[in-house]
Formats: sequence, structure tokens, C-alpha cells
Amino acid sequence: MSDLKKIGLVYHPLNERALEQARLLAEHLARLKLEHWLCSAWEPKDIRANLAATDLIITSGGDGTILRVAQVVAEHGVPILGVNLGRLGFMTELTAADVDKKMPEVLAGGGWIEERAMLKADLYQATGRRGVRHFHALNDVVMARGEIARIVHISVAIDGHAFTTYRSDGVITATATGSTGYSLAACGPILHPESRDYILAPIMPHLTLHYPLVLPAASRVKLGLNTMHQATLSIDGHISLPLCDGDGIEIESSPLMTRFLRLRPRSYFYGSLDRKLKG
Repeated sequence: MSDLKKIGLVYHPLNERALEQARLLAEHLARLKLEHWLCSAWEPKDIRANLAATDLIITSGGDGTILRVAQVVAEHGVPILGVNLGRLGFMTELTAADVDKKMPEVLAGGGWIEERAMLKADLYQATGRRGVRHFHALNDVVMARGEIARIVHISVAIDGHAFTTYRSDGVITATATGSTGYSLAACGPILHPESRDYILAPIMPHLTLHYPLVLPAASRVKLGLNTMHQATLSIDGHISLPLCDGDGIEIESSPLMTRFLRLRPRSYFYGSLDRKLKG
């Protein structure tokens, strides 16, 4: 990256340490007379309003903060540098203790850009309700049962061909980034973060196919819901919408990518994965 001229500082609004960290960074940038802005991760309109000519977004929080920011900035190609104040921090790059030591390298344009694939999900709701809605996800798209603890029936077609019907708590489609999240808890495989492939994994399947699949990036998946009770669509764990019988979702690779600024070596993933999964 070239020298940075404008930096966005985005923080988790319910984490006092995150706000404090962001304010300290803002003070540091002000002393250097670098243009910057400060915003809550829960205010996407405010983030979008500040994005023009922004060279880098520094997030203070955890992976959840990054997921919110990614959905706003991906279409603009602005890289994200994550400071971890959460627990695992699979997507973050720095700890709070690293910031002072690493910031000169960041401000001098150091590091390299890692690009992560996203999913595009089109929600088709049953007749008489709202029309098609479009979403982009960095982590995962989940069709699942609602509050009532009963399985749902989800038909699956891949590239226009009927595959199976899951009788389960739900179905996860996850990117490589999301392969270490909910998908992993559903016994899905772990993909290298720069892989373009994605995962199809049932949640607690009952008397039905239970193996997760890894699908090529060019695949298109259609999920159809059959249920007597309300179900749920979850996008990256923070967008949640009610689903009803007859609703469907079509999923494919998104044309958008999330870009991360990395300071660690390109081989960082394997060592960090071992440490994080061991707790």
C-alpha cells in the first residue's frame, strides 16, 4: 500500500475498550495531522458517508465488528485492519498491545493485501410478501428453524439439479472465512482463507444426508423452505430475518471481495489457526 492519507476508525459501540482504543488512535493521527474519522460499527449509514477517499479502515473490537464493516466497505474496496479486543479474532490482525509498535509500519504503507471471497444471497419470499432482497456475506448465510425446536425441511438444488432435502435444524453456506465459525461447529471443513470455494453444511440433520460439501466457486445453490413454523435467515450472524413456508434463497459467489491489510507473513494462517483452536 502507498502512504495513507485518510483513515477510518470504527469501533464496537458496546465495548468500552474498543471506543477507548479508537479514540487513542484518533488522537495519534491528529498529532500527525492525518485526516481521519471515527464511527460506530453499528452505524452503516455514517460509515458509508465517510468512505470517500478513505485509504484504510481500522476496526477496534473483534470478528463481529469486522463482519459489520465488511458489508459496508467491500463494494468500495477499502482494506480493513482489525485490532482484536474480542476473544478469538480469526480475522483481526493486531492485538491492542501491538498497536503502538506496528502503527508506524501501517502509516508508512507497509504490509500486503489479502482478499477474501464473499457470498451473494438472493431471498425470494412467498407470494404476497416483499419481493427479492439481496445480501452479501463474508462469513455465512444460514437458513434455520426459528424459536420452536422442530426440524425444518430444506430442499437443495446445485447448479439447477436437485440434490437432496435436509430434515434438520437448518443449512449453512459458508465462505472460507466462515469455515472457522458456525460451519466448523456443524462439523464442516476448514478452508484456506484465500480459497474461493464455499461450504454447504446441514445443522443437526435427522435421518438424512449429514456430510458437508465443498463446492467450487462457480456453483449456484438454491435452498427452498418447507415448514409449518417460522424459520430464520441469518447473514453473517447479525442480520436476521423471519422466513415462512415457501421462501427460497439462491446463493452464489459474490462479485465483491473483502480486503484485509496484513502485516504478518503470508503463511500466517496455519500457525494462528493451531493456536486459536487450542484456545
